[in-house]
Amino acid sequence: MLSTELFARLHAIWEEGEHHDAVTTERALKNLFITPDTGRFLYQLLRHANPQHVLEIGTSNGYSTLWLALALRDGDGRISSLDVLPAKQQQAAQHLQDFALQHKVDLHCMDAAVYLHQAAAGSVDVVFLDADRSRYVDYWPDLCRILRHGGLIVVDNVLSHPDECADFIRLVLATEGYLAETYQIGKGQFVIVKD
Repeated sequence: MLSTELFARLHAIWEEGEHHDAVTTERALKNLFITPDTGRFLYQLLRHANPQHVLEIGTSNGYSTLWLALALRDGDGRISSLDVLPAKQQQAAQHLQDFALQHKVDLHCMDAAVYLHQAAAGSVDVVFLDADRSRYVDYWPDLCRILRHGGLIVVDNVLSHPDECADFIRLVLATEGYLAETYQIGKGQFVIVKD
């Protein structure tokens, strides 16, 4: 059960990150993470789906990773979380340790395209995509290959950055065998189901 104390700890991380981003001018150093309502949405999806393998592309400081890991805390499911910035992954590792969830997450400091290309077909149940949106179109063939039938992809920021997501959304909607819908949660969640 998510206790009031856990919610308070999560909220403190979010507030700290918001303050950090407000005073940081260099984009690469910002956290740029999800909103609390997006965290709750992801938590609900994963609690219901009970996936075995979740792939997160865009660890940032681990705020979203915490929500994912909390949803999987009672089962055997694991998360592979990718980011290209070591400092952000170190922050995420510390947050996971603080919540005693480090055993649920494998942090990979690497380019997502490399990971996706190496991943086995049908090996992922849920993907959370919150990274460099200009690369999503290039990721799509491998995302299709590694996602199991019935699996989900959740894409953040589709309403806050519609121009950056437009080509990817068009590509997904034109791909046979996938059903997708945009939800007005947080900065906009585009949820894709592989039928």
